[in-house]
Amino acid sequence: MLAEDAAAALGPSGALAAAVPDFQLREGQQRMASAIGKAIERGETLLVEAGTGTGKTYAYLVPALLSGKRVVLSTGTLNLQDQLFERDLPRVREALHVPLRASLLKGRANYLCQYRLAIALNSPSLPSEHARLRKMRDWADRTATGELQEFVAGEADQALLPQVTSTAENCLGSRCPDFDRCFVAKARRAALAADLVVVNHHMLLADFVLKNEGFGEILPGADVVVLDEAHLLPELGTRFFGVRIGTRQLIDLAQDAIAEARELHDLPALIADAEQLAGSAAALANAFATVPGREMLPIFLQRSGVRDTMSALRTGLAAVTDALIAVAERSPGLRTCADRSGALLDRFETLLDEDDTTMVRWAEPQGRGGALLAAPLKPAEQFQKLFGSQPAAWVLTSATLAEGDDFSVFAGELGLDEPSELRLESPYNFAEQARLYCPTGMREPNLAGYTDEVVAKALPLIRASGGGAFVLCTSHRAMQEIAEKLKPLISYPLLVQGTAARATLIERFANAGNAVLVGTASFWQGVDVKGPALRLVVIDRLPFASPGDPVLEARLTAIRDAGGNPFGEYQLPQAIMTLRQGIGRLIRDERDHGLIAICDPRLHGKSYGRRILASLPPMPVLRDEAAAVEWLRGILKAAA
Repeated sequence: MLAEDAAAALGPSGALAAAVPDFQLREGQQRMASAIGKAIERGETLLVEAGTGTGKTYAYLVPALLSGKRVVLSTGTLNLQDQLFERDLPRVREALHVPLRASLLKGRANYLCQYRLAIALNSPSLPSEHARLRKMRDWADRTATGELQEFVAGEADQALLPQVTSTAENCLGSRCPDFDRCFVAKARRAALAADLVVVNHHMLLADFVLKNEGFGEILPGADVVVLDEAHLLPELGTRFFGVRIGTRQLIDLAQDAIAEARELHDLPALIADAEQLAGSAAALANAFATVPGREMLPIFLQRSGVRDTMSALRTGLAAVTDALIAVAERSPGLRTCADRSGALLDRFETLLDEDDTTMVRWAEPQGRGGALLAAPLKPAEQFQKLFGSQPAAWVLTSATLAEGDDFSVFAGELGLDEPSELRLESPYNFAEQARLYCPTGMREPNLAGYTDEVVAKALPLIRASGGGAFVLCTSHRAMQEIAEKLKPLISYPLLVQGTAARATLIERFANAGNAVLVGTASFWQGVDVKGPALRLVVIDRLPFASPGDPVLEARLTAIRDAGGNPFGEYQLPQAIMTLRQGIGRLIRDERDHGLIAICDPRLHGKSYGRRILASLPPMPVLRDEAAAVEWLRGILKAAA
């Protein structure tokens, strides 16, 4: 039986204990592996919340490999994808002596496009980049995978990437003259032939939605699909199951159409139409300069000149589409441009369809322009199609999927009907290793001066811990204010999100040992700093989603209209999950010790605070600053 074999392989006399140095026996890991083995045998959908330290990666790899079935493993980020493929998978495969073909598959933006590289080398607008592009061409002759992370050395190379990579829109597919040498096609072919494929959620959802022509799909043929870091899926679903038109997309289409037309030397009308489209797209990009964030589309359309710009854009896009269709058969590039233009025109019609009440529509600034977006109010229906598209065993796991033993909110967001469930507590002893400090005397977070009070409460803690602190904020504004206020008050290295790549900041933090890192959303999850380098996590306020966000407001209205309680059914569970992710940064090892400080007075001043506290790891709660300082000094002394 697969369940028993998987548990045994992770037991004291199992294959992993014999082959992996310092392997640790974990009861929760065995239980998880056994449950996944049963789900695979029965073809079921299983939700597993595995607390930090459970060892969930081995827990799903072992039954997946022992099953002998075709497996798709999807992770939350590219970094986790590389770690899984390059470190964890080889260890388990060697320990189990399982012969299988494994493949790593990433999104096309990670691979060099030979066709686009040739265009860039011939572009008169990139003369200063030609030396680096020629080096990239030489590298292309040597690389086995074409993964650009092998070549990219700095920010200058990063700026080149849009010129030398393809998108689902501009890829020529099998019509491309370089198709036989295409790194994306090569990676896809390897994935289709593999027994086990490692992908990421972005790619899995994009592949399901777009069904990229000429490259097949990821899921067909899979018997087992494991989705790690599954808590990310609901938010990603909003992005991938909706409709988006970005000003950059429109400008790129116009520029590509102009470049293709100039190759043929006799299409001045198309060039004129495309130039007009580029001008309208640039005008729309400028309209986003004063948009502070997500804004409901009807409100955005009321801004000065926006409605006229949109009308001109719609007319220009229709004209370019007609012109491209008329000459599409003259070259593969024109054919692809025609397909892209038609698809964008269809999206435009969807975005402006005010009679469709199943979608929420908004505008938001992005980069030097912005985008128009629409998302389904109930992405669960699309997730149901995803899960129904492949009759496989589906395993969804994360450290945070449930509130207590209740998985209903997460399952509901994904449209899962009565899945099997397993919740495993972290094996770490939070009662011994951690303390939760809730300072007294804090004003309400919406009052002026709150950020000053957060800094005042955090400062003695940071000093007592000798640095080694994360300060996690719920907004970029709070992050910037707190960083500015802390800078003259501390002597420790101060690292602030946005001043360098996330991986770089984490590496600097871990190496320094006494740094203070101030960050927002991207540092609440997926950050793993083991050991004494991190001994304090300060959270400025409870992470409720920002009010006024059009997507959130539309969903809350839908819950309210259906007779539900938006706060209790959606806002609070989401905040609890995010808070648990943030708290999960602190204790990453059985030897770690630290303090969590949550400054928000609502944790003890509101009735729902009890519900939040009940969902957190069991650890002593401190209300006295002196006790918190003493605890931190003890940790610092022990680490010295």
